[in-house]
Amino acid sequence: MNQKAVVWGIAAVVVVGLAIAWPKVSSVFKASEASWPAKDITIVVPYNPGGGTDLTTRAVADEMGKALGKNISVVNTPGASGSVGTLNVQNAPHDGYTIMGNGFMSFVSYPVMGYTEKTHRDWHMWIAAFSPNVISVKADSKYKDVKELIKGIKDNPGSVSFGTAGIGTGGHIAGEVLKSSLGFNYKHVPYQGGNPAIIAAIAGEVDAVPQLSMEMVDMFRGKKLKGLAALTDKPLIIEGADPIPSIAELVPEMKQSVPLGEAFGIAVPKDTPEAVVKKIDEAFKKAVASESIKKFAKEKGVEILGYSGEESQKYVEKLASTVDWALFDGGVAKISPEKFNIKKPAK
Repeated sequence: MNQKAVVWGIAAVVVVGLAIAWPKVSSVFKASEASWPAKDITIVVPYNPGGGTDLTTRAVADEMGKALGKNISVVNTPGASGSVGTLNVQNAPHDGYTIMGNGFMSFVSYPVMGYTEKTHRDWHMWIAAFSPNVISVKADSKYKDVKELIKGIKDNPGSVSFGTAGIGTGGHIAGEVLKSSLGFNYKHVPYQGGNPAIIAAIAGEVDAVPQLSMEMVDMFRGKKLKGLAALTDKPLIIEGADPIPSIAELVPEMKQSVPLGEAFGIAVPKDTPEAVVKKIDEAFKKAVASESIKKFAKEKGVEILGYSGEESQKYVEKLASTVDWALFDGGVAKISPEKFNIKKPAK
């Protein structure tokens, strides 16, 4: 009994002490938030250097660093379709000094793929730029337009091959969305990255490649690849290349699934202090409005979006619905999106 009394007595003292000290502790926290950033910031990109996510993040980070007056270093932490680096950010202190740079197309798939219990709703997100998936073939392919390719796939189930950057990547997700929407079966050939998949298509190792426009822009300009259809609601115009038709205009069944592609941006956990989120938002908006980002978008053939707040949440919510259900219906994901209250897209 004496021991219990001592324990309870200590606990009472601690509680009272915390209650007395809390105003001072709280003011320290608030002062820390107000002075953010007081040190350099890290953005974790969960992929290897040189890809679309990495290049876009570095361009945005450079301009945000100028706006904040601090150095922002980009650290590449690849693994498990980007979930390893994402979990690193999730597990770091939620103080704004560790930010995620990601492509939200893959990001929304993590819960249904079993990588994390967290969903996009647990993050503040900012979307900088968009690069659509483009169904592409080598310049002298027998498939002259996307309707011919779709007919070829349906006439030869499981024989027409798509080369992608790997399982769970943007190109693979695009293939699964096409499969789910159009009711066909293709042969998936995964490579170790987007560039090997694109080279394979040019060499004729695979029939088509549904990777991102950003990854193929130089091949379009050099006439080594032909874009049969962009997964967009309007034709894709890239300076120095032939216009690429919109799949929504050519194949009406795809209207509900577009635009589909990688939306590149940054994110912090939802419980990051409000004052810090506000400063990140201000720096992000200055970054995407900068001349260097406009030049970057023109060179890479991407569209600047500049979404934040409710606008980015709405965009990613639709993306999650399209992507997660396509992966689940196709048997790639084993966990139903229903578990995370992700609605099935309308047909």
